[in-house]
Amino acid sequence: METPPLTDDTVRLALVGQVLRRRWRLLAVLAVLGALVGAGASILFSPGYKTTSGVLLQGPRQADELLTQADIAKASVVLDRAAAMLPWHPSGADLKDQVSTSVAQSNVVTITVTADTAEHAQQLADQVAQQYVKFSTQLATNSADASVQLAQEQRESLRQQVKLTTDRISDLAKNVGGNLTVESVQVRTQLEGLKTSLEQAINDLNQADLATGVGNTVVLGPSQRPTSPAAPTMTQLVAGGAVLFFLAGVFGHLFTARTDRRLRGEPQIASALGAPILAGVDVTTPQGDRVPADGFLGKVRHLLGGDRPWVLPPVATSADEVNRDIRYRRVLARLATGPADVLLLVADDDETGRLAAAQLAELADRQSLPLRVFEFAPDRPTVPDATASSGVLVVLGAGTRTAWQLVRLAEACADGGQEIVGAVLTHPVRPSEPEKPGPAAEAPEKALAGSA
Repeated sequence: METPPLTDDTVRLALVGQVLRRRWRLLAVLAVLGALVGAGASILFSPGYKTTSGVLLQGPRQADELLTQADIAKASVVLDRAAAMLPWHPSGADLKDQVSTSVAQSNVVTITVTADTAEHAQQLADQVAQQYVKFSTQLATNSADASVQLAQEQRESLRQQVKLTTDRISDLAKNVGGNLTVESVQVRTQLEGLKTSLEQAINDLNQADLATGVGNTVVLGPSQRPTSPAAPTMTQLVAGGAVLFFLAGVFGHLFTARTDRRLRGEPQIASALGAPILAGVDVTTPQGDRVPADGFLGKVRHLLGGDRPWVLPPVATSADEVNRDIRYRRVLARLATGPADVLLLVADDDETGRLAAAQLAELADRQSLPLRVFEFAPDRPTVPDATASSGVLVVLGAGTRTAWQLVRLAEACADGGQEIVGAVLTHPVRPSEPEKPGPAAEAPEKALAGSA
């Protein structure tokens, strides 16, 4: 027997519409749950208010030196000193996660801070910048005492050299006469050399003075007070969580439908059984198509609407009990032209199938038709052996069996020599309100005859 293809339904807008109509309560609860999760996540991930402050490092700087200065700006000593100056009295450890530094162009160290309020963010940025400048200056002063003393000695030596040179030039200038002789030319040459030495000494002195200003740092003004929280805000996280959980619920339903191999369409069921679908009948049950709510989880599923199927086969339901009776009689009328002995096959776990089979057997008994009901296990179906003129009619609920289960049932019928004359699909419905009997109710036989 050729194995029928498995269901491969594509995701269509109609399928999404069924999810929204049949599972709107569950999706709404998921959205609320996602909003609560987003609100909780905002406590951990929402940065609050953010602002920045800049500190300029004067003089030429190397790239690794700038990175070192950025690390010093968020050192524990700087944070502890800033925390001691803040009015709300945090600790340095508390500020460690609120302060970050980076190196910008033009020797600027950018200090970025976050806080719970805009005022706290501005105060924190200003204090960290100020304490960083103080600590950096103190660190440079303490570590460069020897070099500063050496530079001072060099500057004093240069000044003495400048003074001696100036005095020598003055003495030579007095001794130089007005006549242009060899001696006067030599003297003037010496004077020019002395002037060159004097200029060189002055340049060296200026370079030494410039070197003493390399460690200066300046705060580039006060930080700006933020006007709104930084992203992601609590509102964004709440909305994002609600949308994320809602979409997860929709896609979860679509994925479940994609992986669900139970057949719902009549062509697929007929192909799996190798027999035609004689009719689709409604079965009235107290809970309709809902699953009985047992226990706490069952009540929750009932409240959220998760106890009823959302993937509905495209079937036309009957309007009332009279029309249902007509459909059952029509099935028996089609069986009259087939085998003399018909066996109704129904799964032992299919409630709607068992109710439909019992109603068919009751109508057949009133019409003196040989019709027996046989229940089988869906996983390992067994069928009685065939007689001289016998056949089977499969009664099953739509969307309750996979293709492989129906194929195994067809193989069991073939092993028993039974011919499958057809199948009846059942659909659970809620009991309708009692209606006044009409002409069709008074004469169902005439209504059946007219509808054939």
